[in-house]
Amino acid sequence: MGSYGNLARRAVDTEMPIMVKMQKLLQGAKNAVSLAQGVVYWQPPKQALDRVKELVYEPSISRYGSDEGIPELRAALVKKLRNENNLHKSSVMVTAGANQAFVNLVLTLCDAGDSVVMFAPYYFNSYMSFQMTGITDIIVGPGNPETLYPDVDWLEKVLSETKPVPKLVSIVNPGNPSGTYIPESLLKRIANLCEKAGSWLVVDNTYEYFMFDDLKHSCVEGNHVVNIFSFSKAYGMMGWRIGYIAYPSEVEGLASQLLKVQDNIPICASIISQHLALYSLELGPEWVTERVKTLAMNRHIVLEALSSLGEGSIKGGEGAIYLWVKIPTGHGCDDFEVVHWLANRHGIAVIPGSACGAPGNLRISFGGLTENDCRAAAERLKKGLDELAAHGLVKD
Repeated sequence: MGSYGNLARRAVDTEMPIMVKMQKLLQGAKNAVSLAQGVVYWQPPKQALDRVKELVYEPSISRYGSDEGIPELRAALVKKLRNENNLHKSSVMVTAGANQAFVNLVLTLCDAGDSVVMFAPYYFNSYMSFQMTGITDIIVGPGNPETLYPDVDWLEKVLSETKPVPKLVSIVNPGNPSGTYIPESLLKRIANLCEKAGSWLVVDNTYEYFMFDDLKHSCVEGNHVVNIFSFSKAYGMMGWRIGYIAYPSEVEGLASQLLKVQDNIPICASIISQHLALYSLELGPEWVTERVKTLAMNRHIVLEALSSLGEGSIKGGEGAIYLWVKIPTGHGCDDFEVVHWLANRHGIAVIPGSACGAPGNLRISFGGLTENDCRAAAERLKKGLDELAAHGLVKD
């Protein structure tokens, strides 16, 4: 019997999480600074944390709550969706982060053997969720080479010609890993194509507040559209694990099927975390946008540091906390080799584009460091990529 002979093929055939690979990589790199993981440098609001501290001995905190989320939080989220996202026909399910929200949706909407569509560069965890649930026909579409927007003409062709029609189309807006923001007109066209074809559209809006250069985030709604949101980045609640699904209220049976999945994964999201989310939400989006403004300087610092790579080498960054960087070519090395070399020789960690379906690139995350630390990290990255461009992978 082979080493994997007794294990599920859907698990064995699923990619290993890139963040797990990165953690192993960084164990061997002394004093490496991370521009890799998608995190923010701030903690949840102090006012909210102080209120949660008082709840620790409250008996209801240690009991199960409603599968779909505590009523107070769900009511506040429905109000938020109406006021901020222009979503008026959506119901809410609270999940243990946006990743779990996505898994819930794949398990509820897709069968093993269905085909699904996503666009490169894609969010690696979404790809893994499809693999892990037995979907073997993952159709990866191209992005526009200049803007990285999803190629909507390609999507129209695929949705009209693929039989059976793909069950689901997945996008992240603003994008992870690229930081590209899909304009409202393009988003609506994608939604219309999915509706016409009879496909679900799942939009991950984790970075809804992370918009730069006066751009405004927008959502689409419809009986074939499901939106995902998260508290992780916005409120610095990565470890508290709270996200939520905004699903169409009018689709018969959807709520009850989502509940089956929810009850078998977390039962309910952490109750104390849900209260922290509620108290954070009460401070309003201004609390988040004030902090996002500080990241505009981080983005500028990284862009400035990498300007020597030349025009067209850096893309994205209109939103989220990411820039998409083309690796200097001509040295015959793959992106994972470059990432390993940068970590060990230059003490800087980034994500290889091959983990996102687009080899030859790097994902740079500028959200996890304060301005001074970001400046030092950007200098390391610049030094490494400049050396790579001039001499290739120089070994000591």
